[in-house]
Amino acid sequence: MKIVMAIIKPFKLEEVRDALTALGIHGMTVTEVKGYGRQKGHTEIYRGAEYAVSFLPKIKLEVAVSSSQLDAVISAIADAAQTGQIGDGKIFVTSLERAVRIRTGERDDDAL
Repeated sequence: MKIVMAIIKPFKLEEVRDALTALGIHGMTVTEVKGYGRQKGHTEIYRGAEYAVSFLPKIKLEVAVSSSQLDAVISAIADAAQTGQIGDGKIFVTSLERAVRIRTGERDDDAL
């Protein structure tokens, strides 16, 4: 089992969710976050004054998947989130040792 964590642009969330739902992935955690990478923020003009925005709004999406679904999930997220512009985001994958569904007591792949 794996945890797939993706940092994406906020307006791409619905497309990514639809792509994952089409694969049969129904559970995910979504968090509004701020950060920067190579994009390093940008400048904006507000009421005539220019100011720097160092941390840009992003969405952090976390999905627990079985190892057999991993490649399909990564491809679906990357394809749906890509705009071709700087700041499209990143995908990280970590191992998941155990999962338990609290309501039923199901474990590991059955709990996903």
